[in-house]
Amino acid sequence: VQLVSSGGGRVQPGGSLRLSCTASESEFTINDMGWFREVSGKEREAVSCINFSDGSTWYGNSVKGRFTISTDNTKKMVYLQMNNLKAEDTALYYCAAEDYPRSTCYPDFGSWGQGTRVTVSS
Repeated sequence: VQLVSSGGGRVQPGGSLRLSCTASESEFTINDMGWFREVSGKEREAVSCINFSDGSTWYGNSVKGRFTISTDNTKKMVYLQMNNLKAEDTALYYCAAEDYPRSTCYPDFGSWGQGTRVTVSS
């Protein structure tokens, strides 16, 4: 499945952004989607994941209480509402999808989007 993400940009500390990720139509049945981020020189970090079967969500400790992951009825979209952004949230954000039930939010999903850059700076 092809994933296209959008919504990145530059924002001041304390500001908000909403990332969106759309999965192309295919026979691929998505079971989990997630958001991950990458800073140059560091490993890709899990930000948040959502399971489409039961709606369960997972958040990394650094974003709990500030970020919210959601989807819509099509189960082909995933959103990441990011509030109270901090400089350390600056990264390239990727969405990912998996066609089987996952028990972990780990950056080894099968399908990946192209990434959208988020810059938090005053």
